[in-house]
Amino acid sequence: MICPFCGHLEDRVIDSRESREGDSIRRRRQCVACEKRFTTYERIDEIPYMVIKKDGRREKFDRQKVLGGLLRACEKRPVSNGKLSEMVNRVEALVTDSPDREIATTEIGEMLMDGLKGLDKIAYVRFASVYRNFQDEQEFLKELRDLSKPA
Repeated sequence: MICPFCGHLEDRVIDSRESREGDSIRRRRQCVACEKRFTTYERIDEIPYMVIKKDGRREKFDRQKVLGGLLRACEKRPVSNGKLSEMVNRVEALVTDSPDREIATTEIGEMLMDGLKGLDKIAYVRFASVYRNFQDEQEFLKELRDLSKPA
């Protein structure tokens, strides 16, 4: 490992710890030349998980992007960040369990809307209006009517 301070190639490992998730190892190292300490992380090199967009493009799955959409929909609503994190965890598990390492964003969107429908109906409508790209008030009103029908 190259020392980030002096560029020397030799160091010694002082401490190694596994991350909480168990997906990486944190190592504290000390340069043998300048004796400064630095931290490195070791993780398994994986093929990225991909999502297939509505237009057919493929993008790397981005947990933060999913969470960001949920946070916008739930802004000023009584929905805990813990519940949103659980929803994102379920989506991430769905992506990682996919045998092709790919999943359609339509599947992700439907799963998120189902979750929001049970948590907060206003947040659900906000998310659905963006996800389904409502073009006029009639589409919006239809969604509201469908939402207010007894199950």
